[in-house]
Amino acid sequence: MGIYLNPGNENFTATLTRPIYVDKTEMISVINKFIATDNKYLCISRPRRFGKTIAGNMLTAYYSKGCDSRELFSPYKISSAPDFESNLNKFNVIKIDLNSEFQNITDKDLLLKNLTKNIKAEMRTTFPTVELTEENSLGESILKIWAQTKETFVIIIDEYDVLVREKISDKLFSEYLSLLNGLFKSDTLRPAIKLAYLTGILPIVRDKIQSKLNNFEEYTILDASELAEFIGFTSDEVISLCQKFNIDFNECKNWYDGYSQYGYEIYNPESVVKCIQKKDFASYWGKTSTYEAISERIRADFEGTKEDVIKMLSGEDIDVNVTRFMNTMNSFNSKSDIFTYLIHLGYLSYNRVEKTCRIPNKEVRQEWFNAIEAEPEYKITNKIIQDSKQLLKETLDGNEEAVALSLDESHSHVCSVRSYNNEDALQSAIYLSFIYALNKYICFREVPLGKGIADVVYVPIHNDMPALIIELKRNGSTETALNQIKEKKYFDPLNNYFGEILFIGINYEEGSKKHSCKIERLVK
Repeated sequence: MGIYLNPGNENFTATLTRPIYVDKTEMISVINKFIATDNKYLCISRPRRFGKTIAGNMLTAYYSKGCDSRELFSPYKISSAPDFESNLNKFNVIKIDLNSEFQNITDKDLLLKNLTKNIKAEMRTTFPTVELTEENSLGESILKIWAQTKETFVIIIDEYDVLVREKISDKLFSEYLSLLNGLFKSDTLRPAIKLAYLTGILPIVRDKIQSKLNNFEEYTILDASELAEFIGFTSDEVISLCQKFNIDFNECKNWYDGYSQYGYEIYNPESVVKCIQKKDFASYWGKTSTYEAISERIRADFEGTKEDVIKMLSGEDIDVNVTRFMNTMNSFNSKSDIFTYLIHLGYLSYNRVEKTCRIPNKEVRQEWFNAIEAEPEYKITNKIIQDSKQLLKETLDGNEEAVALSLDESHSHVCSVRSYNNEDALQSAIYLSFIYALNKYICFREVPLGKGIADVVYVPIHNDMPALIIELKRNGSTETALNQIKEKKYFDPLNNYFGEILFIGINYEEGSKKHSCKIERLVK
C-alpha cells in the first residue's frame, strides 16, 4: 500500500464516519460500465464542495489493490448490485490529489518532476522485477510494468485542473499537457490503463478545434448525463435529511437548490450538511471561497455584461452560449464566456433545454450582492438592492407612493436592457425593485391564474406573509390593472393557501416616464 500507488481506503472510511453521509455508492456501477471499454477516459467537473473528492476516494477504495473494502461497502447500496464483486480491489490504482501537491511545493516548476519521481519509487517497490530508469516517463513506466507483468491500472486525478486555474509558468503548463497526453492519448498504453477518472471545476482544456484530450467522456455541470444524481444531493435525498433532522425543506430549497440536471434538482451538499449541523440557514459555501471570482469577471467590458448581470440579480434568466469557452483562464472573449466560467464555478446555474443561466439560490445570490457592492459600475444597482428590503415592508404596509418612486428609479436603471417603453423593461424594473422579496417569496412571471395570465406573482415560502399579485399597464390606469386581477380572478388558485392576498396595480406613462401604484387587500 502506497501514498500514490495502491492507496488504502482510509480516506473513504473517514467519510463514512461522518454524522451525515448520503449513500452515493451506486455510482460505482455506472463507472464499472466504462472499465476496459473504448470510452474508459472520464472527466467529471463540478463546482467546489459538490462531492468530487469524496467520489474519487470512494472509487479508490473500491478499485485499489492496496486494501480489502468488501466489509467497508457491505452496508451500502453497491453491495447488492450484481457487479459489486466484478472489480472490487482488482486494479493498481494511481491516486493523485493535484491540489495538495500544488499547495505543498514551493517551487511549482518542480511539481511534476517530483510527483513522477515519487510515484515511480512506489512502482519500484511494488514491482521490483521491472527496471524503471530515471528517464522513463510515468506513461513509459506503466507500459513497462504491463508488458512484463500484465498488471493493469486505474488512474484517478482529483482537481486535475488546478494547473489550469492557477497562475503557473508556461513551462509547467506545457509539461502538464504533455503528461496528460502521454498518459491518455497513447495507443500503446490503452491496454494497460483500464480506467482514467479525472475531477475538476473546469472541463478538459480545449483549443480552437477540439478538446486537448478529445478521447475523454465529459460529465459537467452543463451536461451531467447518467452521473447527474451522484455529484451533489438530489431533492429526494434532501427531503429525507430534512425529515430526519427536523429541518424546514422549503427553506432549505430556497437557500441551496437551483442546479437542475436530467430531471434531478441538485443541491449544494456542503451547505445542506452545514445547515443541518448548525440548525441554521446561512451562506456556508461562500465562506470557503471569495466573491472576487465574480468581481474579477464582471469588470470585463464586454457588451451587455452589466445589463445581463442586473437581470440575473433581479431573478431573471438570460441567454448564454456555453460552447465557445475554452476552459482556460485566458480565453474570455465574450460575456457568454464569463457566464460559462461562472456556471462551472457554481455561481450560476444552467438550463440546458432553454440554454439560459441564472443565479441559482439565496446563498449564491448573497455572493453576487457582495461582489457588486465593491464595484463602482454597480453603485446604483447596489443602492436599489439595499433599499428593496424597506420597499417590501412599505408594500406590505400599503405605501403606494413608495412603490411608484422605487419603480421610477429601477426603470431608468434597467432601460438599457431593452427598449425603455416596452412591458419587458417594466417587468425588469419590478424584479429589481422587489429583489429582496426573493428571500421570502418565489416569483412567477406571466403565470396562468384564474381566467387569464397574471403578469407577476410572488408566492410566500411560508404562509405567514401575504401573496402578491402584480398587474402592469402602460398608458392606462392602476384601476384598470386592479379590475383585471379581480375580473379574471387571478386570486382563485391562491385562496386555499393564503389568508391574505395583495393586489398591486401598476401603470406606467410613457410621456412622463412615471409610475403609479394602487394596492388593495383580499382577506378571506
